[in-house]
Amino acid sequence: MTATAPRTPPPGLTVRPATPDDAAAVCALLNQIDVWEIGRADTDLTEVQAELKHPEADLENDSWLLFDGGRLIAYGLLWDDSGGERIDMDHYTLPGRLPGALYLYDLMEARAAERAAANGASRAVVHLHLNATPTMDLHALRARGWRTVRRYHVLHRPLSAATDRLPAPPPGVTLRSCRTEPDRRSAHALLQESFADHFGFQPRTYEQWLGDIDAEHADWSLIWIAHLRGLGDVAALRTHNARPSMAWISSLGVLPKARGNGLGSHLLRHAFGHYAALGRHRIGLNVDTDNSTGALALYERHGMTLDFAVDAWELIKESAAHT
Repeated sequence: MTATAPRTPPPGLTVRPATPDDAAAVCALLNQIDVWEIGRADTDLTEVQAELKHPEADLENDSWLLFDGGRLIAYGLLWDDSGGERIDMDHYTLPGRLPGALYLYDLMEARAAERAAANGASRAVVHLHLNATPTMDLHALRARGWRTVRRYHVLHRPLSAATDRLPAPPPGVTLRSCRTEPDRRSAHALLQESFADHFGFQPRTYEQWLGDIDAEHADWSLIWIAHLRGLGDVAALRTHNARPSMAWISSLGVLPKARGNGLGSHLLRHAFGHYAALGRHRIGLNVDTDNSTGALALYERHGMTLDFAVDAWELIKESAAHT
């Protein structure tokens, strides 16, 4: 028996799949939600464009735009990196739009069950990230069976060209940016191994990773590899400069065998110095508060403080083949 969802939206609302041409409208919606949740518009158009043209995106079946008349009021996107039971989704809604938001959840949860069934899984383990104080009604979300499983902190720090300078490397350490194809492959391999034991990690091939980071438009000079004498390439730092409010550290990974050599601190301070020299006044990153490597404490020691919190939510649902 196949999982079903309501055939029609609440009165006055319409729904359709997204297309790459909807990027500007989706970006505007997300910035409206940003203002409600964090007090500023902080979504960059290039991030939305990359999401909607991702080579693995099946927009026809796994994206949803919900309209009230001509006004976009909610957006959903679903993807499957695991090839198994784990399905991920994004759901954004304007405040005060609960009937439409729940209708979108109906559609997305049913689709997640279908995707898991197609993978041969007996259940869908669906993950969703929401601001800790979101526009979504959390009582309604819990009533559907969703529960929080992790908390992340978005940290930030002011930058100053006068005080944040490029640091001298620790003994035996050299940095290089990823300007060549072999270096890009090395950065991918380093980040995959560094994060393999982290909560929610999904292995990605090099080609999949290129799609994830929108490699066509990536500035490879902002991605660095750390080489440690005697051990070789042991750490990678991926950053970008697209966010309007701050420079952004996307990933900072050190191989287990090289931890304890000050590489995390050095890479962090390198990012501070590099972006301060570019004239950026703030830098941020996202960290799992339960990270077993001590990443949160590392960032806090270097002056990073809480900007806002994000919760990972989970729903366990029988797959479509078992309902």
